[in-house]
Amino acid sequence: MQSSVSTAGAAAPVPRLAMHFASLEVQNHAARLGMWLFLATEILLFAGLFVCYGVYRFLFPDAWAASSRSLDLTLGTVNTVVLITSSLTAALAVHYAKEGKNKAVAVQIALTLLMACGFLVIKYFEYSHKFHIGTLPGRYYFYEGIQLPGAPLYFTVYFFSTALHGLHVLIGMAVLTFSMVRALKKADFGPNNYTMVELGSMYWHLVDLVWIFLFPMLYLV
Repeated sequence: MQSSVSTAGAAAPVPRLAMHFASLEVQNHAARLGMWLFLATEILLFAGLFVCYGVYRFLFPDAWAASSRSLDLTLGTVNTVVLITSSLTAALAVHYAKEGKNKAVAVQIALTLLMACGFLVIKYFEYSHKFHIGTLPGRYYFYEGIQLPGAPLYFTVYFFSTALHGLHVLIGMAVLTFSMVRALKKADFGPNNYTMVELGSMYWHLVDLVWIFLFPMLYLV
């Protein structure tokens, strides 16, 4: 792969064309289509959780409302703002990749990763508090403040959905880190070669979108 920075007097980076593609345009289109199909399967995964949430909320409305009020709304709101802002920096990384500004790409991804770490740290403090007071899933539930049928189910859904989302955050961080390292070491992103950053950003937007659904479902019942 040709490696160069898209600056005045320098040629724009040209990505390697795989043998089974007729052109770079077809190759990039296939990559985007594959990512969209993958994101669709991820949405189906979380959709199953949302259905379970809806069924149990209908069956245990009082327990669901009381359990939701026990969550820390301030921390949940801060995490929401952090993730939404990280989507902005991820989108800016794609913008700079199209312009061949590799250092700016690395900076924006680093900011995205920093906010992702902040999100996980806040979630760690939330989890620690729940382990301390006993708002745990299923038979591990021992919180005396809410003794309603269905409360353990609420926290089962809470932990499973937020832990699954946290796993996706870690995966997204790994993908973006790879793009950041490449921007710094090879500096080969440019107008004709930014698909890697774009696909990583698409995945990160999914992570943010899922949280935008989880936040009102879990914290604003």
